[in-house]
Amino acid sequence: MHILEARNLTYVYHNGTRALDDVDFIVKRSEIVAILGANGAGKTTLLKHFNGILKPTSGTVLVKGESITKKNILDVRKTVGLVFQDPDDQIFAPTVRQDVAFGPMNLGLSKDVVEHRVKESLELVGMAGYEDKVPHHLSSGQKKRVAIAGILAMEPQVMVLDEPTANLDPNGIAMVVQLIRRLNDDFGMTIIVATQDVDEVPLFADRIVILSKGRMITQGTPREVFSQRDAIEKAGLRLPLIAQLFESLKEEGVSLNTTPLTLGEAKQELLRILRA
Repeated sequence: MHILEARNLTYVYHNGTRALDDVDFIVKRSEIVAILGANGAGKTTLLKHFNGILKPTSGTVLVKGESITKKNILDVRKTVGLVFQDPDDQIFAPTVRQDVAFGPMNLGLSKDVVEHRVKESLELVGMAGYEDKVPHHLSSGQKKRVAIAGILAMEPQVMVLDEPTANLDPNGIAMVVQLIRRLNDDFGMTIIVATQDVDEVPLFADRIVILSKGRMITQGTPREVFSQRDAIEKAGLRLPLIAQLFESLKEEGVSLNTTPLTLGEAKQELLRILRA
């Protein structure tokens, strides 16, 4: 059984915009899936269906094998936690501690359990010591980490992140990528990331799904997807910069065993070439 699934999912906004068009989408337990697409591809609209914020125009969304309904919406939102692109849309409490505690408090948990979850979540995102800070006085990257901590404190089985590296500096991006890997490796958390950052996706994704104009046009491992140049261009995307560099070397006559997608892969391929 897949932990999350969309079947023939279509969504049309009130103004007639067809944001999603017959999308079929599955996520396995403990999988990291990147939904890759340009602005306007339908990524955010798709994410908002995963915990019932939006209701399909047609088709259905299933969480742990059950369609989302009014009866099970609370259980769905315990299972699937959504972190918005703009943390200011999610953070509202006077202090960081209160904001992170809001979700578990509304689950009816005891004070001790809530305090433990707040402490643990802030430590995971590197924000321990900020408990009494005013969230809106924090930097953009710090706000994003607080928003993630607020979802982690509810202990969801699925973490859904909308453009988590947008507007972050290099250190902030590295922190988010490391956190995604840690949540998956150490806790087995299923993670879905919507992004247009082609350079970061190969660092964490098990599978990539490409959306273009509300339709899913291809999916596969990072290597499988980035080998489909036509699909990449159709979606208004590009190859990762490292892949572009090695494709240029290939055009200059350099013999490659593979086109690297990450810095680690590039190092190994360069060492092989030098030794040859």
